[in-house]
Amino acid sequence: MIIVTGEVYKPHVPEERAYAIQGVEAASAEGGAAAEQGPSIAELLQTASAEKGATVFKKCATCHTIEPGGPNKTGPNLYGILGSSHAHAAGFGYSDALAAKKGEPWTWEAMDAWLSNPRAAIPGNKMSFAGLGKAEERANLLAFLNQNSAKPLPLPEPPAKQETAEAPAEGAAADAAGENAEDGAAAAAPNGDSSGQ
Repeated sequence: MIIVTGEVYKPHVPEERAYAIQGVEAASAEGGAAAEQGPSIAELLQTASAEKGATVFKKCATCHTIEPGGPNKTGPNLYGILGSSHAHAAGFGYSDALAAKKGEPWTWEAMDAWLSNPRAAIPGNKMSFAGLGKAEERANLLAFLNQNSAKPLPLPEPPAKQETAEAPAEGAAADAAGENAEDGAAAAAPNGDSSGQ
C-alpha cells in the first residue's frame, strides 16, 4: 500500500527553506554555499580588509596553517597561496582532481570561485568545506591570504563602469514632452491662434 501511495502522492519539496535559520548559510544545488549576486570580486577587493579576513580565516584554521613554513594539516599550508600553483604544498596528499591542476596558478578569480563553492570549482576534490556565500567575506579573506605571502599579488583592475544610456534617454524624454506640449497648444488653438477666437 505504501508503494502505491508514493506513486499517487508525490511530495513537494520547496526550493528554498520556509524559514531562515540564523548563522546557517543556504546550500546551492551543487552543495556549496549559495553565492550572492552583486559587485565583482575585483571591485570588492579595492576596499577589502585583511584584518576582517583574519577573522574569516578562523573558519579555515582548523584544517590549514598560514605562517611561512607552517605544517600541512588536514589541508595544506596556505602561506603564499595566491599566485602559486594548484597542488603547491610539497608532501601533501592532494586529490586527483587538484593534482591534475598542478601548474595552473591560483588567481584572484580561481580562488574566489574555490572559496565560494569548492565542490563546483574543482569537482572531485576532497575538501569538505561548503564555501563562503558572502562575496565581502571572500574578498576580505583573499586580502588576508594575499597579505600572507612573500610576493603579494597586485590587486586586480576593477571592471570599467559602463556608461548608462539614461542621460540621453532623459533628454529625449524632455524633448518629446516639449513637442507634446506644443502639439497640445496647437490643438487647443487651431491655426496658431491662442486667443481662443
